[in-house]
Amino acid sequence: MADDLTLEIVTPERMAFSGNVEEVTIPGTEGEFGVLRGHEALLSSVDIGQLNFTRNNKKVYFAVNTGYAEVTANKVTILIETAERSDQIDVNRARRAKDNAEDRLAKIAKDSEEYEKMRVALARAITRISVAEKQ
Repeated sequence: MADDLTLEIVTPERMAFSGNVEEVTIPGTEGEFGVLRGHEALLSSVDIGQLNFTRNNKKVYFAVNTGYAEVTANKVTILIETAERSDQIDVNRARRAKDNAEDRLAKIAKDSEEYEKMRVALARAITRISVAEKQ
């Protein structure tokens, strides 16, 4: 289709997605942003959150970790630590991770290194649960 945009979602382990999409929404570190074909070129950091795109008039959702997005007029490349499609997320595992992070956060000092690690783990777990519910 002439209005399609090529999207690649790449993790260190695999190509999580590669194909044409109508649009993509990315959780940037400065806020969520959308991309359509013809977008100005940009490079952005990506935050933990929900990435989604429309393909064949259907939304597809991914839970993503931190990384980078490169946008050109007809292609978006996402280089990301992890990416899980909504229908591939183990919700029970994500809930256990959330509970574990909440328990540990309640027991450690806010100024410790471990507190920040647990805060990030909690954010990832909450995102995974939220995205899994969008199947």
